[in-house]
Amino acid sequence: MKLYLSTAMGLLFSIKLMAATIASSPEQVTPLLNGLTIPAVSLTTADNTPVLLKDLVKQKPSVIVFYRGGWCPYCNAQLSALRDIEPQLSALGYQLIAITPDSTASISKSLRDTGGQQLSYTLLSDANFSASSAFGLAYYLDDKTATAYKGKLGSLITTEAGTEKVVLPVPAVYIVNTQGEALFNYVHINYKTRLEGELLLKAAELALQ
Repeated sequence: MKLYLSTAMGLLFSIKLMAATIASSPEQVTPLLNGLTIPAVSLTTADNTPVLLKDLVKQKPSVIVFYRGGWCPYCNAQLSALRDIEPQLSALGYQLIAITPDSTASISKSLRDTGGQQLSYTLLSDANFSASSAFGLAYYLDDKTATAYKGKLGSLITTEAGTEKVVLPVPAVYIVNTQGEALFNYVHINYKTRLEGELLLKAAELALQ
């Protein structure tokens, strides 16, 4: 029994350790699994206020969305779709939290004009990639694509301090309860593929039953 517990604890530690790294490509990410507790990470609001993710999810069940940035058209389409279903998520008892590597200045702009309307849900900056790496979603963009992105988008792209490498999260959706347990996740290495709103609503409805 002691050996079993030791092995299980070692496996859990290994999973957490793997999730706290930045992968070399999207194919190498190791997303946080259902049944595990979300990591203790600090994020920043649009007005530069630090906030602990675990403190936020204690307030009510949460839908947590990781997206690449306000410069990404697929992400903006996803944010607009999330805005459309937010009233239904709220009626189910959820809060909606969107996390991006964008700077606080960039997310302030997104709050003002994404989709032509003001966003009403929580939008948080993960500019140091602590959340995306702890969730096992962060990866280094390949050099060729990174150079193209930097040339086109300039300061809109957030880079790793000390290396100037471009780090992005694989787009992901997590549903978590107030204890911070991941009840559902959708992660896709193809950044063009996002979870449909109808499927997210159904997953949210079933998650807390």
